[in-house]
Amino acid sequence: MRQKYLFLVSLVFISISFSNAQDVFTPDLKTILDGKSWKGKFTSFELSKKDNSDAVMITKTEADQFVWLNDFNFTNGIIEFDAKGKSAPPQSSFVGIAFRVIDEKTYDAVYFRPFNFRAGNSLSKSHAVQYISNPEWTWKRLRDERTGEYEKGIEPAPDGDEWFHAKIEIQKPKIKVYVNGAETPSLVVNELSDRKGGSVGIWCNGFGIVANLKITSQK
Repeated sequence: MRQKYLFLVSLVFISISFSNAQDVFTPDLKTILDGKSWKGKFTSFELSKKDNSDAVMITKTEADQFVWLNDFNFTNGIIEFDAKGKSAPPQSSFVGIAFRVIDEKTYDAVYFRPFNFRAGNSLSKSHAVQYISNPEWTWKRLRDERTGEYEKGIEPAPDGDEWFHAKIEIQKPKIKVYVNGAETPSLVVNELSDRKGGSVGIWCNGFGIVANLKITSQK
């Protein structure tokens, strides 16, 4: 009986310890407008809504652009968000998150190409979700030198014009990307940067909407 009691106490202690080892942060997307809570820029964006949640809608960018949290550091944990792009025309909608952010040139990112979610050919479909590590490992260099390793398709494929949910598990060096609650990750890669920390932000090229950004940091 005593052994059973000690076992149950141990389980409770482990559960409490695990819970206390997590920090959950939900950034206020409205503060992107204040110029203090976030750094970086989008050429053109506006605040929007997803149901009752605030969202940021990026309508235009000059190549790859992102905003990142000021005075924020993330090492390991989970980043979740809802996103919406568009399926046409091709090359019009790239949307995701940046992490390990040092500045506008030095960061890692995981982003999605909604126009490729249900593309008519298998090669384009295999370019649905991408990991990059700038400035050294751009998408072009990865595609040329590490073909098929750092971008994958998504099954089942979401509708490129509808909201989808992304969960990115980051436990250096491993990154796993899950879409729409799937048990199997769509993308599993090892990080290509040696940075252990950095900020987190919203990344876009072209059109994209992001809502419900949640960052769970592991202490």
